[in-house]
Amino acid sequence: MTDQTHTGTRSAAGLLSDAIAHMSSLVRKEVDLARAEVSENATRAGAALGFLAGGLVIALVALNVLAAALVAGLAEWGLEPGWASLIVGLVLAAIALAMALKARNDLKLTSIAPTRTVKNVQRDAQALKEVTTNDHE
Repeated sequence: MTDQTHTGTRSAAGLLSDAIAHMSSLVRKEVDLARAEVSENATRAGAALGFLAGGLVIALVALNVLAAALVAGLAEWGLEPGWASLIVGLVLAAIALAMALKARNDLKLTSIAPTRTVKNVQRDAQALKEVTTNDHE
């Protein structure tokens, strides 16, 4: 009888050990997934920062061209060279604005957060809750 009790205790201890090992493995995998997802999102944020930098450079060029258009317009009081510079400057300014708006949207916090990992952790927590609830019934 002592052997059966001892075997039963070891079996329960073994089950507990297995459960802890599985939980530890699950947590490690979720942390690895979170790291990978954050890294992927950081890469996208880096690309967005590149777009922002490009937009700023083009905006500076647009300001330069617009300044040249103003100078040309004032200097010549003729329409052709100044208007041509003005049109080019406005087009570059529109491109810079579009790039800056895209970068701003890509840099929103919600697009950087590890949403897939959060969903997986919630799913795992729900599954664990169901298992523990069923065991107690």
